[in-house]
Amino acid sequence: MNWDDTTDTDAAAERLVGPVADREDQAVEAALRPKDLGEFIGQEKVREQLDLVLRAARARGATADHVLLSGAPGLGKTTLSMIIAAEMGAPIRITSGPAIQHAGDLAAILSSLQEGEVLFLDEIHRMSRPAEEMLYMAMEDFRVDVIVGKGPGATAIPLELPPFTLVGATTRAGLLPPPLRDRFGFTAHMEFYEPAELQRVVHRSAHLLDVEIDPDGAAEIAGRSRGTPRIANRLLRRVRDYAQVKADGIVTREIAAAALKVYEVDARGLDRLDRAVLQALLKLFGGGPVGLSTLAVAVGEERETVEEVAEPFLVREGLLARTPRGRVATPAAWTHLGLTPPRTHGGGQQDLFEA
Repeated sequence: MNWDDTTDTDAAAERLVGPVADREDQAVEAALRPKDLGEFIGQEKVREQLDLVLRAARARGATADHVLLSGAPGLGKTTLSMIIAAEMGAPIRITSGPAIQHAGDLAAILSSLQEGEVLFLDEIHRMSRPAEEMLYMAMEDFRVDVIVGKGPGATAIPLELPPFTLVGATTRAGLLPPPLRDRFGFTAHMEFYEPAELQRVVHRSAHLLDVEIDPDGAAEIAGRSRGTPRIANRLLRRVRDYAQVKADGIVTREIAAAALKVYEVDARGLDRLDRAVLQALLKLFGGGPVGLSTLAVAVGEERETVEEVAEPFLVREGLLARTPRGRVATPAAWTHLGLTPPRTHGGGQQDLFEA
């Protein structure tokens, strides 16, 4: 897949349960973000380990080690980067891998950093190779070589950098080259949230947004949020709108369920696209196996949209399996849609799940 193609990102951003932040999300998240590790909900191991790293750095009077955060979108990588800066009492500079296409772009950013500043580099795996190679030296030796001129007359001028902390974030840790990964002093993987943790996130956000919500209402939203705080906050805002227009403004389990039914988000967090993929797989192809391209045509979507936007959650929920022969529905998919599986599935599914 070509990462310069934004089709998948656009499709994800348009979905109510998509993990990619749109402009509304970015504006709201700025107000909802916790300011320190004590306020940050979930990711217990990451918080404990990161707290030790930051406290030790402060005790030494040194800048913190470079930090690499990996995990799916919407789990709090940007929030943690801001907390790192706040805990160290340092300013933060925010940029992204796609914005750094030349080594000169990175050199301009690095040369303007202050001592101890935190540089947050989102989607670090999408940075250009020349800039990536420059970053090696900057992270390890706090200097870069700036090339002046072209051809035989080109000269490299060493530029000393003040000590800084790089916080890299990536949704594809496997795409980072080993030399870059090895230069991070602390690496952490962000896990999906449990419903109980998301319920705490919903309660906290409801308080900040001045939304009255009861525990059952928060639990209903949390259960449909696909393990992602960003989605939980987005669903909360839509349920709030429904409660204000259709009810007395108080979010209960019944109000939350009714609101999310309007927005076509079911009890497991599946939306229209997810159900369309499952229904095509079950009703048209008897549960599979079926090729990805054929499945995409059946639901009227691009192949990349089905593969990158719908399938990851369906696989994680145990509703769909990717096999060498094609996509196959699991018994849980038949149960979720209230359908009875046929006795045989083209010699494929029965062999997979009854062997």
